[in-house]
Amino acid sequence: MKKALILFGLAATLVLSACGNGNNDTSSEPNKGNNEIQKEGENGHAGMDHSGSSGAPEGMQKAANPTFPEGSEAVITDAHMDGMKDATAMVAGAYDTTVYTVSYTPANGGERVTDHKWVVHEEIKDAGKEPFKPGDEVVLEADHMTGMEGAAATIDSAEQTTVYMIDFTSTTTGEEVKNHKWVTEDELALP
Repeated sequence: MKKALILFGLAATLVLSACGNGNNDTSSEPNKGNNEIQKEGENGHAGMDHSGSSGAPEGMQKAANPTFPEGSEAVITDAHMDGMKDATAMVAGAYDTTVYTVSYTPANGGERVTDHKWVVHEEIKDAGKEPFKPGDEVVLEADHMTGMEGAAATIDSAEQTTVYMIDFTSTTTGEEVKNHKWVTEDELALP
């Protein structure tokens, strides 16, 4: 009987340890590194990948005269995810492009994501020179969230502006976030 209880305890421990490895990186991208994945929040950005090991997508135009130049500091005033609001950010890049909010059903299944902020023109499959308009149907190449890449999406809004890729430390977890994509100029303030 005692051996049976010990074996049962060991089996339960193995089953439970197999359910989670303690790594919050649910990304299917092996080269992403140890990225913080956003838990479900009031903004509906479950699976949000705070950090990216890559820089800006190919073909992006560096901003000629950004309000927040590369290497400058800014305060995040409007957050898409927990841990962003009021964090001090270091600007890793500033680019002139068309930025979109999009709604899509994740390519790997799950609930529809609505009004996701932000996807840039260069992260849309077969994007030509002309910007998309609200209501246009597109395929996403962005990988900010699990299931985003390859998903069919609807453009909700479009705006020609400067977007920023930033580094910051999460105000909720203390985790260092690198190359977060994207924030707009009106989501940043001078420190």
